[in-house]
Amino acid sequence: MSGIPPLPAQPATAPAPAVTEDPGRARAAKTAREFEAVFIGQMTKLMMESVEVGDQFSGGHGEEMFRGILAEQLGNEISRRGGLGLAPAVMDQIIRLQGQTK
Repeated sequence: MSGIPPLPAQPATAPAPAVTEDPGRARAAKTAREFEAVFIGQMTKLMMESVEVGDQFSGGHGEEMFRGILAEQLGNEISRRGGLGLAPAVMDQIIRLQGQTK
């Protein structure tokens, strides 16, 4: 065993951006989390496309077909577990834009 301590257990879901009883804020928070999930999914897809796949570990045509779905699901899961911190900033911008249009 190495001298590296194990990482602490991660909660199943990270705290979402603070949402009050206001339904507009709740929709903004949901939209921000969905945006972050799509963004992370697209980044993951680009990273997967840049990896050279050898003959020994290639999943063949089936892997190619489902790689996009895997990237999308990875994005959803990463976002659900706290993401990259984009959702709060996106939510702030959504709320700011909603306030300016009223």
